[in-house]
Amino acid sequence: MKLFDPRMDPALGWLAATVRAHGGRLRAALRAGDRGASAIELAIITAVLVALAAVILGIIVTFTKNQGQQIQNQVVPKP
Repeated sequence: MKLFDPRMDPALGWLAATVRAHGGRLRAALRAGDRGASAIELAIITAVLVALAAVILGIIVTFTKNQGQQIQNQVVPKP
């Protein structure tokens, strides 16, 4: 069975770059005192993180269901 390595996933690289870019814009807005823009940036970053958490949860649930089915389908030999 091949395990999923999230460090090599291009989508995760894109997500990290996007979060870093938004984080940089957020820091710049906070330094400039632009409160409206910082609230929008925080909302966007929060939405991205919530979506990422939902995807990870979905992966974990799917993996555990598949593993549970494999355990139930195994035949135990009689001694």
